[in-house]
Amino acid sequence: MRIRFVALPTDAVRALQAGGTDAYGNVPERHISDASKVPCRHCLRNVDEGEPYLILAYRPFADLQPYAETGPIFLHAEHCQRATESDVMPVMFQATPAYILRGYGFDDRIVYGSGSVVPTHDICTRAHALLQRREIAYLHMRSASNTCYQLRVERG
Repeated sequence: MRIRFVALPTDAVRALQAGGTDAYGNVPERHISDASKVPCRHCLRNVDEGEPYLILAYRPFADLQPYAETGPIFLHAEHCQRATESDVMPVMFQATPAYILRGYGFDDRIVYGSGSVVPTHDICTRAHALLQRREIAYLHMRSASNTCYQLRVERG
């Protein structure tokens, strides 16, 4: 079985870049990158120094329910190309020591016992193991320090 790392969908990102509202009904905040790490969840690259970016509340779930976590993410303020889905972890994430990897069921609820902080070099192995479980529909990769949503991992 293959896995694939999945960035935010372009249609949702374009709506936000055009001034659409975030998960809380707010227009995304616009800032200029100072070269600190500002990871765009669409192209899966850092926003370069001097480039505009957006901060917004993102909820990677279609429906409101108790497990539908919402949190801050960054996006390029201008159009960027969506990262290609691949079974290789995007370069942007490779330097961080660990991430939370957590499984969700077909009802978009956490599958208990599936979540853990995983060293980055073990993410692919752990994702393969979790996605072997029939009750897990997909995974979220989240920041181990701030729990921010990074991307989705699916069967390939």
